[in-house]
Amino acid sequence: MLITNVKAHHVSIPYDAGVASFRQGASAIAALDIVLVEVSTDAGVTGWGDAFGYVCPRSAATAIDEMIAPQARGLEVPDAEAIPAFMDRIQRNLHLFGRYGITMFAISGLDIALWDLAARVKGVPLHRLIGTSRRARIPAYASLLRIGTPELVARECETAMRGGYKAIKLHETTAPTVFAAREAMGAGVPLMVDMNCPMDGAEATAFARACRPAAPMFLEEPVWPPEDFATLAQVRSEGGIDLAAGENACTVHQFRQMMSAGAVSYAQPSVTKVGGVSEYLKVAALADQMGVRLAPHSPYFGPGFLATLQLMSLRDDGTFVEVFYMNRAACLWGDHINVDADGAIPVPQGPGLGYEPDKAIIEHYRVS
Repeated sequence: MLITNVKAHHVSIPYDAGVASFRQGASAIAALDIVLVEVSTDAGVTGWGDAFGYVCPRSAATAIDEMIAPQARGLEVPDAEAIPAFMDRIQRNLHLFGRYGITMFAISGLDIALWDLAARVKGVPLHRLIGTSRRARIPAYASLLRIGTPELVARECETAMRGGYKAIKLHETTAPTVFAAREAMGAGVPLMVDMNCPMDGAEATAFARACRPAAPMFLEEPVWPPEDFATLAQVRSEGGIDLAAGENACTVHQFRQMMSAGAVSYAQPSVTKVGGVSEYLKVAALADQMGVRLAPHSPYFGPGFLATLQLMSLRDDGTFVEVFYMNRAACLWGDHINVDADGAIPVPQGPGLGYEPDKAIIEHYRVS
């Protein structure tokens, strides 16, 4: 079976996050930009992948069309055992463009699609192709966007918990918002704080110490730059709170540097950024070897989210799947990935990633 084409589809789905806002630089984002990767074959079987592309969807799509498609088109579709070697060859061919950012986002999209294809050919869900499923449902945490005001943070936490969520993550950088969330949630409910790399080591250590009475499960990426693993390790040691990082790390090699430095209690591979399923599995194995827990990064709603559910089902480790807390205008998977009344999402059981994307949704929200 040969790969006949690799094609990027840019889909932009509006959302409403209420009082929250999501900002990258000076730009407010009002839609979910999904870069789907469609891998077609001469046997008529199609695989779907997902390239990270929040504020760079056109760049990610161009990378797929100009860099990835020529590397894969016309080649034999690899079986599951051969996908890592296949992707290693593509990484080597493209290494001069960097092993980070747009290049790795595009590589991740192809890798996810190939794993989807391999499982579809076998007629099994991805988790069964890889190993033994240990969880049929994955508990979810509500990943609140940046709000900034303690009163509004408390209100959103209460609303999310009424909606079934059993854990919450903030995107805040002030102690009052963290304590407002804790008071609204009550004791014992898992609370995480994603800071998005704003502080130096001394500031981050002081913030960690200030937040300790609120008992966060972890602080995520408190330090700038995110690859300063030595400073992260210092904050982890002196701040007295577990740290998480990794959404900005690509390939298992960066995770090895991070873990070897003692920088994190939780590693956060993002399947749409790290290099796809192949690299994610390497990171998971490394984390087990080094005694680091996993807390995957997954605030997206394309095939990468399904892949994350499939991968998390292989581990009975109590981890939560990250779900952006927002109302979407539409979903590629219908109602299948909605959080249920118990705060969990069922793991897809169909072939490959589990579901086919809704072609009508793709066409309606396509960006040409």
